[in-house]
Amino acid sequence: MGALEGRIAVITGAGRGIGREHALLFAHEGARVVVNDLGGSNTGEGADAGPAQEVVDEIIAAGGTAVANTDNIATWDGAAGLIDQAVSEFGGLDVVVNNAGILRDGFIPSMEESQWDAVVSVHLKGHFSVLRHAAAYWKAQSKAGNQPNAAVINTASGSGLTVPNAGQVNYGAAKAGIAAMTLVAAEELERYGLRANAIAPIARTRLTLATPGMGALMAEPEEEGEVDLFSPANIAPLVAYLATEKCPLTGKVFAVQGGAISELGGWHDVTTIETDGLWEIDDIAGRLS
Repeated sequence: MGALEGRIAVITGAGRGIGREHALLFAHEGARVVVNDLGGSNTGEGADAGPAQEVVDEIIAAGGTAVANTDNIATWDGAAGLIDQAVSEFGGLDVVVNNAGILRDGFIPSMEESQWDAVVSVHLKGHFSVLRHAAAYWKAQSKAGNQPNAAVINTASGSGLTVPNAGQVNYGAAKAGIAAMTLVAAEELERYGLRANAIAPIARTRLTLATPGMGALMAEPEEEGEVDLFSPANIAPLVAYLATEKCPLTGKVFAVQGGAISELGGWHDVTTIETDGLWEIDDIAGRLS
């Protein structure tokens, strides 16, 4: 019996890259999977039903169970439709993996409003919209006496958490927001049987290969049989574990890259100055410098 036997999962951005590997592993481990992918380009333009359906076909050919979904999760109705499809097709919902994302890099002085809006919409609003509709379903189940054992795994990034990446202010801000949203969700939704965690992955995908300086790190192994630590498939086992019924973890953010998984911590005090009276500009300047 697989680690996810009987679980019903929705995975966004699952037509390619990391999301595809999530879907394949989840199905291999016994989950019934809704494979969501709009099929757009790296920048979120266009649409193609092919990628999602190809993953579904691959899962079915291997003996698994999956259906395709091409809703745009950056829209409220698209996210609602995705959750509704999982419930109508498979009779419920246990896991949401928010993975969909795009890039529209640019430096702050020249960034267009459309670049900002598109990235924040797909990443931050897209994560929230799917989470919100899934949470509403789980809340209703809990109120009806059917307490869920549910898991949400969001996708943050080191770009927004540990290494500010010049040229990605939109992406970094959205990914930092996703991490914060995950922690709030873990606190708020535990009463409805929901655990919420996030990953900050680095693997060889369309998006990482499009990021300057990442190509050398993401190079494929040259020798046949060499372990490919930066394959997108090497991210999926952590996500699968976080989705299992017996996983106790919630409110965590994990960096996962190559052969390392690290738990990340948030903002914390580095230095503190105090006063017994009212603050004075010169006092602050002398003590913080």
